[in-house]
Amino acid sequence: MTEESGAWNRLVDRRNPNRGDARRDALLRAFDELLREQTLDAVNVADISGRAGVTRSAFYFYFESKAVAVLALMQGLYDAAAEANEILVKAEGDPAQRISQAVTLLFDSVDDSPHTYRALLEARASSAGVRQMWDAGRADFAAVIGCMIDTERAAGRAVEGPDAAAVASVLLDVNDHALERHSLGTGPPRAKHIEAITFIWLSTIYGTRSPE
Repeated sequence: MTEESGAWNRLVDRRNPNRGDARRDALLRAFDELLREQTLDAVNVADISGRAGVTRSAFYFYFESKAVAVLALMQGLYDAAAEANEILVKAEGDPAQRISQAVTLLFDSVDDSPHTYRALLEARASSAGVRQMWDAGRADFAAVIGCMIDTERAAGRAVEGPDAAAVASVLLDVNDHALERHSLGTGPPRAKHIEAITFIWLSTIYGTRSPE
């Protein structure tokens, strides 16, 4: 478990999960299977615990609600976002390639599990707690990207502009909306979607499509 994964799990779980916790793994596996078959709203905790072969109380031992449990299923997306951030923050190599690689990682994570991303959209819309946890994680990413933008500006590689933290937050808004549309099967084809997002990030931070 990475440091980022551990931080995410501590935010999501009622208990600090241990690797190989059979009951928790069974619950998440059952939940994932059910979300492949129906919407989050249609799934109930009895369905999840019954398919996992545990009691309802076992579910609530780990998770406050099914909406919060969705965040545990989104560990892969969180890890992809952390990896994308690391690629961006290193600021090594061609910016266009670096940004495109980071955006592609996010699209890959949604394509790996589109049903759970759609469940996340439901959970964020219906649960204030989930929105707060999601926003807290996103704020951490925005702060790191904002620092990268400030560093690139100070080095003369990025163009001057509005507050870097605000720019980072808006760019993440672009990503969020794009991933939502992609998971729902709307918007441009995947390759054009990634190309457009890369162009927006590159133009906003560096002011040019192909900075040296």
